Amino acid sequence: MDRLLDLRDRLLANQSFQRWASRFALTRPIARHRSRALFDLCAGFVYSQVLAACVRLELFEILSEGPQELHPLARRLGLAPDAATCLLDAAIALKLVSRRGHLRYGLGELGAAMVGNPGIAAMVEHHAMLYADLRDPVALLRGEPAGRSLAAFWPYAEAERPEDLDADSVAAYSRLMAASQPMVASQILDAYPLRRHRCLLDVGGGEGAFLEAVAAEVPGLDLMLFDLPAVAERAERRFARQAATERIGVFGGDFLKDELPRGADIVSLVRILHDHDDARVLTLLRAARRALPPGGTLLLAEPMAETPGAEPSGGAYFGFYLLAMGRGRPRTPAQLAGLVEEAGFEKPHLQTTGNPLLTRVLTARAPGEVSDKVSGRASGR
Repeated sequence: MDRLLDLRDRLLANQSFQRWASRFALTRPIARHRSRALFDLCAGFVYSQVLAACVRLELFEILSEGPQELHPLARRLGLAPDAATCLLDAAIALKLVSRRGHLRYGLGELGAAMVGNPGIAAMVEHHAMLYADLRDPVALLRGEPAGRSLAAFWPYAEAERPEDLDADSVAAYSRLMAASQPMVASQILDAYPLRRHRCLLDVGGGEGAFLEAVAAEVPGLDLMLFDLPAVAERAERRFARQAATERIGVFGGDFLKDELPRGADIVSLVRILHDHDDARVLTLLRAARRALPPGGTLLLAEPMAETPGAEPSGGAYFGFYLLAMGRGRPRTPAQLAGLVEEAGFEKPHLQTTGNPLLTRVLTARAPGEVSDKVSGRASGR
């Protein structure tokens, strides 16, 4: 196999072969596809900046009102007509915008999806920090000093005592996670029937956006949230504005040091494990195991490496994002299942999600039979 692959590599690297393949009818489509894929890799940063400009200028929100003519649209964007045309032509090429007759523009298929998912816009804005850290990727790989924008944004990543962080230091990342959580929550709710449980403990639950979605979808389920004290305080304020606040207990602490509250028959970890190394993941999973009754359920939800059809998101995007953040790594379902079993859980099972690029869901059971004596409610901190 290695010899065959070596032969393939020599052929693909040969300029004469490349020229022949681009002319021969049977290989021409493959050659064009590979050429386009390589060009997109080179031009990807430009594409992302076109998207960033559209988001910052609120182009999608404006076009959601209906098709717009060029000159009024340029005025609303605060751009000269030529600059607006440049942006609109680029957005059309990326299927963010579409032409609607002469000098009229409407949403493209991807732009329309942006309107319905404000969390994507929040991530696009956030990526300015990632790009700053990636301006010298070799220096980042070598661990040389860099801007450390992401590490500063996620202050718990480098804090010696994350439980001592104040409300101001956690506000920005808490808002970002809350904005992007609804997309993930819908995938989890569609993938796993939470109605079979009595009480859910969401560990690292942030401002509570996931539990807010669960409360609306599963009205009979009692809920608990555990996060750093400053984050838990923000969650309490959010829940105070909701009708379901009496169903939700909020607890502050450090899940790597403190015991988790008892009383839940299912513990969820949503986009938590990939932020940590294996030793910390095992610490957290064992804490979840101790908090659950016999037969209780563990639910993990996060993007995973080697997801069919979404390989670049795990291997490339999250790999470098977490490298820039300073900790954690993407894991395959098999790697996560191994850690789950090492922590004392049984029967890891990968649930089917509608959009595995956004998140995948892995469940496992604590050993023993489900007890009818587990309390379905716990008081807040």
